[in-house]
Amino acid sequence: MLYGIHSWYFSVLALPDTSLEQPPLPMLTRLERYFSFAAHNTTWRTEILAGLTTFITMAYIIFVNPAILSSTGMPLAAVTTATCLCAAFGSILMGALANYPLALAPGMGLNAYFTYTVVKGMGVPWQTALGAVFLSGVLFLLLTLGGIRQRLLAAIPYQLHAAVAGGIGLFIAFIGLLNSGLIVPSTATTLALGNLHANTTQLAVFGILLIAVLQAYRVKASMLIGVLATLALGILFHQVQYAPSTFNPMVIRDTAFHLDIRGALHINALEIIFVFLFVDLFDNIGTLVGVTDCAGLTAPDHTIPRLDRIFFADAASTIVGSLAGTSTVTSYIESSSGVAAGGRTGVTAIVAGLLFILAIFVAPFVGAIPDFATAPALILVGALMLSGMGRIQWDEPRIAIPAFLTILMIPLTYSIATGLSFGLISYAALELATGRTRRQHWMLYLLAALFLLRFLYVAHS
Repeated sequence: MLYGIHSWYFSVLALPDTSLEQPPLPMLTRLERYFSFAAHNTTWRTEILAGLTTFITMAYIIFVNPAILSSTGMPLAAVTTATCLCAAFGSILMGALANYPLALAPGMGLNAYFTYTVVKGMGVPWQTALGAVFLSGVLFLLLTLGGIRQRLLAAIPYQLHAAVAGGIGLFIAFIGLLNSGLIVPSTATTLALGNLHANTTQLAVFGILLIAVLQAYRVKASMLIGVLATLALGILFHQVQYAPSTFNPMVIRDTAFHLDIRGALHINALEIIFVFLFVDLFDNIGTLVGVTDCAGLTAPDHTIPRLDRIFFADAASTIVGSLAGTSTVTSYIESSSGVAAGGRTGVTAIVAGLLFILAIFVAPFVGAIPDFATAPALILVGALMLSGMGRIQWDEPRIAIPAFLTILMIPLTYSIATGLSFGLISYAALELATGRTRRQHWMLYLLAALFLLRFLYVAHS
């Protein structure tokens, strides 16, 4: 009774009851609670190793993105700094706000469209193209706040989630096989077996075998160990070129805030804004579905928790990227390598983001990580992403056929958005043909119609 009066007294006065106060939790404990370590059965060691793995498998963007964008006349050093800063901002924001192991960076494909179609093909100044990227990011943000992007994702049947993950897995593995030299282009058969006597190919095979053995022993850091061991062996056999150079991060002033928003608002730029918006929207949806499904982070009803925060981080990163001086920022399918290493929380993305900040000052060293060292991780991550194939109802044609088309077209067209397009259009067509229209959300058919418009646009561009 006395305890009840005591508690009532302090509650009425709105004063802290110091006699009942618990000692403050240590900082690491509070962070573990915020990132839900217990719920995801993870540890700091696992998350940090996963972040390192994610960073290493996508570090190529630090040099590939500036190489592509510099063809527009943009200063190479400035774009390099902008690439690192935007990847860091997006990854840290995604991890801290949405608590997902999704790393972000300027998107491949979108940077090529920015350079070769918009600037070099249409003759649009790179400053105006950056203005178009900014406007697409603002539209992304408005669509997110209005809940439209969330509804679009909800319209994708959950049966296709595993198909998207499998298609992305084959896509990643295909890139890894090309980078390793195990397969090469062929005029006679399109693809052929590469030169197995090449030093770099043999190093890649060594990396594949090492990672496979480590995975068989359930070593969580298998991806990271395999990449670093292959890199070390490459250095030992003089297969890694390293040319140190001076680098001043302040050169970002040559691209930062140089965007021309007024020029991008011109009527001729509307189609550019639409393509930036459209392609990023569906590439991001495909990556998001694939990675979260592979990580087991979807809810029992097949929805993705905190989806609004994920999309907010993505939109904000694109806006910041355009201000800094780079093309559209989006979620990276290489995040699946961190997931394969055990990453399940935002700490994985934050670690990757912090490493991108460090990369600004050690960019020449990061660039020394060759394709043959990262290719083994990509190939075996692709294998791991096929684990969900068993959940597809292969004995039901309405699901099996769209799933098959999704899986097949993602790697063959080199586009997540295109593979998802084939899957959704065929799924919607089969639902209509079998009289099941009332069972599906109307957004599914709108989404299929938008994909058809995309194909019509591509066919006439």
